[in-house]
Amino acid sequence: MADNSVQQNGSSQENLVEVQNLKMYFPVMSGVIFQHKVADIKAVDDVSFNIRRGETLGLVGESGCGKTTTGRAILQLYRPTAGGVLFEGQDLTKMTNSQVRTFRRRMQMIFQDPYSSLNPRQTCGSIIGEPLIVHKMTKSKNEYREQVAELLSVVGLSAHMASRFPHEFSGGQRQRIGVARALAVRPSLIVCDEPVSALDVSIQAQVINLLEELQEQFNLTYLFIAHDLSVVRHISDRIAVMYLGKMVEMADRNELYENPLHPYTKALLSAVPIPDPVIEATRERLILTGDVPSPLNPPPGCVFHTRCPIAIDECSEGIPEFRNMGNEHYVACIRV
Repeated sequence: MADNSVQQNGSSQENLVEVQNLKMYFPVMSGVIFQHKVADIKAVDDVSFNIRRGETLGLVGESGCGKTTTGRAILQLYRPTAGGVLFEGQDLTKMTNSQVRTFRRRMQMIFQDPYSSLNPRQTCGSIIGEPLIVHKMTKSKNEYREQVAELLSVVGLSAHMASRFPHEFSGGQRQRIGVARALAVRPSLIVCDEPVSALDVSIQAQVINLLEELQEQFNLTYLFIAHDLSVVRHISDRIAVMYLGKMVEMADRNELYENPLHPYTKALLSAVPIPDPVIEATRERLILTGDVPSPLNPPPGCVFHTRCPIAIDECSEGIPEFRNMGNEHYVACIRV
């Protein structure tokens, strides 16, 4: 994995984030009084990739595959079990909490649920302005109000809405408030954790367009986590596919859609509806059998082999190498 990580990263100056052999295990405890660990849930297991400055890396996979955990581990909201997370060349995993806090300004998150991610007891202005106070970015009340009004305007809301509470906004407007809160501290990296999955389709397009405009305006870098592959293709420069805590494929968005190599990626893409009824009626649909195994007890070897239509005996004997198949198209499959 280490060699592949170097190949993916290229010049370290191009990379804002470098994730190296990241592991995030959650202990399963037994007992009421004298608790002891009986096993680990391997939410993220030996994942390596990089995010280049100014790009959008899409991270896709089924629910429970470790996408959100990966994003939170990068931001150190979860302290990784093992591995490294380099942000602007500095390893966050080796820093104390107070040291990480100094980097917090440059890394922000847009959460999935626009309803539960906003404090219902705070006004819109207080929610957006709180990061400015925490990081001491304003010198006076007037400057504070001006910045809050500017942030509201940037995300398409009116300044007079600052005095309203979250329950007075629609879902799309609430997510815009979440975007404004993330922008308040002028970050370099924003982790977008399924930011449009809870919204209507028409509102999804508006929020996606807003994120693209803001990226160009503020030179932002995104890790865009989602399960809707059509949305991911629209906004991403490269796409990485996860399954059961493992990275199984990563490539340029057009390369991934036009030439998927891993059988799991092929199955995901075959489930995306095509607007042309003729093509939709004639194309081959790849249906996976069985259920996703538990991360508490993942299968040996390739974690996908229990559901893979082309699996052979060797697939259960060793973990496949995440290798470059050319043109920076990485895949973890011995059958490719």
